[in-house]
Amino acid sequence: MSAHDLSTRPIHLGRNATSSVEPQFTGSPQWYEDYISRHASDGAEGRLVSLFTFREPWEFWEMHPNGSEVVLCTAGRITLHQQHAGGARDTVTLGPGEYAINPPGTWHTADVEGEATAVFITCGLGTEHRPRARA
Repeated sequence: MSAHDLSTRPIHLGRNATSSVEPQFTGSPQWYEDYISRHASDGAEGRLVSLFTFREPWEFWEMHPNGSEVVLCTAGRITLHQQHAGGARDTVTLGPGEYAINPPGTWHTADVEGEATAVFITCGLGTEHRPRARA
């Protein structure tokens, strides 16, 4: 048994209550493509558990078409913005210990005040990104 840092070694939760330590996280599109390939047999049932610290607002929107995403703030404050398929929008600010859920097919982005850390539990299969326009 070994200890791992969630910010550098995410966890995959798979079918049949399995879990595995993922390779060193690089943040590159290739890392995510490789992740999807490694766990293709889990389909939409697989979940990526990761931890990120943010010091700036996100530069993109993302959407997970095949499952919900849990966002759990562990430090600081993170403001999530959601754009639902029907056009409705929601915004919520999370503090330590608070969480929100991004439903399947909901575009979302985030702002931070200073620095914020969050755990993400994501159905990554089919994830899409688009640029975030700045005012």
